[in-house]
Amino acid sequence: MITAGELLVRTLIKAGVKNLFGLHGVIETCGNPCCPGFHSQPDFPLHGAHLETLFQACIDQDIDITDTRHEVAAGHAAEGYARALNTLGVAMVTAGPGFTNVITSIANAYLDRTPILYLTGSAALRDAETNTLQAGIDQVAVAKPITKWAHQITVPEDIPRLLSQAIRIATSGPTGPVLLDLPIDVLTTEIDETQINIPETIRVDYAPSPQAQVVDDIIDRISEAERPIIMLGAGAWQSHCRDELQVFLQKTGIPVYSDFQAHGLLPADHPLYAGTFHKLADLSEPDQRPDVVLALGVRFGLFTLGGGDRLVPAAATLIHVEIDPKEIGRLRHVDIPVVADGRELLRALNARVDLKTIPDFSTWNTIIKDAREARIKRLSPALQVPTPPIHPYQAVTAVVKNIDEDTIIIGDGAESYHWLNEVIHQNQPGGYITHGFLGAVGFGMGLAIGAQTAQKDKRVLCLTGDGGVGFTIAEFDTMVRHNLPIVVVVMNNGSWGASQHFQEIVSGKERLLGTQLGNTNYHEVAAGFGCHAQKISRIEELGPAIRTAFASGKPACLNVIIDIVPLPPELELLMSRH
Repeated sequence: MITAGELLVRTLIKAGVKNLFGLHGVIETCGNPCCPGFHSQPDFPLHGAHLETLFQACIDQDIDITDTRHEVAAGHAAEGYARALNTLGVAMVTAGPGFTNVITSIANAYLDRTPILYLTGSAALRDAETNTLQAGIDQVAVAKPITKWAHQITVPEDIPRLLSQAIRIATSGPTGPVLLDLPIDVLTTEIDETQINIPETIRVDYAPSPQAQVVDDIIDRISEAERPIIMLGAGAWQSHCRDELQVFLQKTGIPVYSDFQAHGLLPADHPLYAGTFHKLADLSEPDQRPDVVLALGVRFGLFTLGGGDRLVPAAATLIHVEIDPKEIGRLRHVDIPVVADGRELLRALNARVDLKTIPDFSTWNTIIKDAREARIKRLSPALQVPTPPIHPYQAVTAVVKNIDEDTIIIGDGAESYHWLNEVIHQNQPGGYITHGFLGAVGFGMGLAIGAQTAQKDKRVLCLTGDGGVGFTIAEFDTMVRHNLPIVVVVMNNGSWGASQHFQEIVSGKERLLGTQLGNTNYHEVAAGFGCHAQKISRIEELGPAIRTAFASGKPACLNVIIDIVPLPPELELLMSRH
């Protein structure tokens, strides 16, 4: 006989799950013997620890649980794990406030299409409408609008079937979060293990391919182009298309722009790599704008400046390849719509592109290279600004120059990550994890915990703002307890920088309210948890401090005092649009 919680963990193992992120939950004395078979004492302290059978099963099955200090960090850690490995992440939280605390993570995963399985505890089915602890809300109903699928399991024997269904939904394109709600009396029920079968095949290894005529049409457009580009979104990374992409580029010589985890699909030092999406704004002259755009796994909206033509010209031929048909034509007219997996499309193109004569795009690539160098030249005076305070462009430049090329970088903070986008230099995909459509400032430390758990042999650096670090600052304790040597660089300008700048522009510099912070010694807070810690006031101190922090082998907090005045070029572009 095994508990239903044990059955659930065994099914997770069959699906290849190796790590969970969660928080056990508060415990309160139960006055009723609500879960026979799990305890015999009517006053056993149980309510609140809804997932205890899962924790015990993880001990028996040798599954790692990274327990955080706040449920939202557990959810974000599952996101970081999923995004670093391009796989399923799993978070589990207790009922009531445990569930409500993780809603931000669920919404973030939903908007960014991150495959996460959220396991939520809930009150016993027999306790419905009894005003018991951590009950009284329909968690499934709350979750449904922000998940691909949400369901409450009421029959213990259904666990393998429904858990398998949830995982298939989460990991099939377009990927996204799912939620299974688990009443405590269901989880504690004992089952005869010989009467239960766990499915052998849980995940679906399937990717839709393009039609042959569409492939030929794309090649025809490329062969007629003068200034083509490729845009790589998160969907390209999720399709595992790195090898096929590089073959296609060898055959065509088309320059590449990227966003999200797609940074590194083409190494940043590759001659055809052009930069982040926003760098397209530098191609402002009519004879310097793209005429054919192949968008792979790109979702048009915030990161393409909406449906406008500041980045993607209205006159350009747009070839949009997306696994989700509702993304095609959402904001832009699409000349060649392709509902297909990015890797399958590139494989088909590689098989037929040699049948056409592809123009020499070297002159076009030179134009793009010159535009990149001109942008760097425009920003270079910031590197010469005397400190203190440190110019934020100086700080992010020092960060990138003083890390290994395979360091995983987490970009957090409303302004900090915009500065980081100016200098990000990734040679491995999945190595830069940052904001998506929700704009959830303060998720960086959680993401970093998940990424470091996923890639224990790599270094992880989290760049965040002083506003962002305050959301989950207790997660320095999680890093220490779990031996996660993450280096957190806090860009401290004593302000909610993006909000203050917006307020200054819209309402005036004399009308600031609710956008300023004190210059808190965040490094001392981290030191109190047992981290390596240092305050940096001069730019020449930052590079050595980063190297020392990684060499310490401990979690670290570098509190970098930066100037509030400069506005990131990307943010200027976004604000000018409004």
